Amino acid sequence: MYRFLLTPRWWGINVFVLLAIPFCIFMGSWQLGRFEDRVQEHRRADAAASTAETDPARPLAEMLPVTTETSGKQTTAKGRYGKQLLVPGRELDGRSGYFVLTLLRVDGGKALPVVRGWLPGAPDPAKVPAAPGGEVTVTGALQASESPGSNGVSTAGGLPPGQTAAISSASLVNLVPYTPYDAWITLDKADAGMKAVPPTAPDNTGLDLKAFQNLGYTGEWFVFAGFVVFMWFRLLRREVEFARDAELGLVPDALDAPEKQSEDTDTGAATPATPSATA
Repeated sequence: MYRFLLTPRWWGINVFVLLAIPFCIFMGSWQLGRFEDRVQEHRRADAAASTAETDPARPLAEMLPVTTETSGKQTTAKGRYGKQLLVPGRELDGRSGYFVLTLLRVDGGKALPVVRGWLPGAPDPAKVPAAPGGEVTVTGALQASESPGSNGVSTAGGLPPGQTAAISSASLVNLVPYTPYDAWITLDKADAGMKAVPPTAPDNTGLDLKAFQNLGYTGEWFVFAGFVVFMWFRLLRREVEFARDAELGLVPDALDAPEKQSEDTDTGAATPATPSATA
């Protein structure tokens, strides 16, 4: 009854099932691992944020490059303020406003982007308090360069002169006459007349939509594996029922009757005599 499993058609079905099930399990396990990694990153980011307020500030040179461990930590830098830019489209406490970004020129000719504070409304250079003159020492939370579209960063282009959408070295290198660091800080105490901007968690370290997408994909891959097994058993049961009906002489499709009769005629098969024919 199960000899049909040795046919080329069923060889192909069996090979597909044997390959599909491990593949679905592997992909589901991989997506689950991605979700667990994001959970761990979220926990590390929370732990780092809780200690950032109590840890002493360290020199900027010791904190670079920015990593998930150093992001949000307090750092200090010494230099002179230079060119200033405004960063529009930033919200704070549910209100729309803009960041005041001033480049701090440090030793070596490089410049550190410093968010001195936040102001409400549309960007207006006339409302921005002047940056302190002379050599200053700043202390703030270290942040990684922003990417357009993440953490509320605008992707809009064509901004007026003196404005930038993202705080990143790639954006600032074309707007300032010196080389910016691939990092920036937000002052823990804003300059007079502005509100301090709280640090943000690094990308891909929170339980955001992407994390729960990984969890959803995990379920989908395991469902696919179960569906492959279900369809294999369904096809097997259908084939077994067809073979059993064939053994009993049952014809599941009426269209098969003329074909069987034609085969009997071609082979000269004799028709059994009925009681009425022999009477």
